[in-house]
Amino acid sequence: MCSVHDTIEFEKRGIPATVVITQAFKNAAVFQFKGKGMEGHPYIEMPHPISNLKPEEMQELTLRYVDQLVRQITA
Repeated sequence: MCSVHDTIEFEKRGIPATVVITQAFKNAAVFQFKGKGMEGHPYIEMPHPISNLKPEEMQELTLRYVDQLVRQITA
């Protein structure tokens, strides 16, 4: 998961970051954060799958997570 690695690299540089994943990738994200010494790092977990959503459905789903995203990168 490159996005987890990117999040870790940003955080190491003092840049707040988070990653958005679907439920199917939760275990992989948790494992990678732990393996890189960032156990418990927050992430945003969306339902899986999302690839079948219509654009308006994806927009509606995404908007549900905006507040969580803002909290994570401004904490």
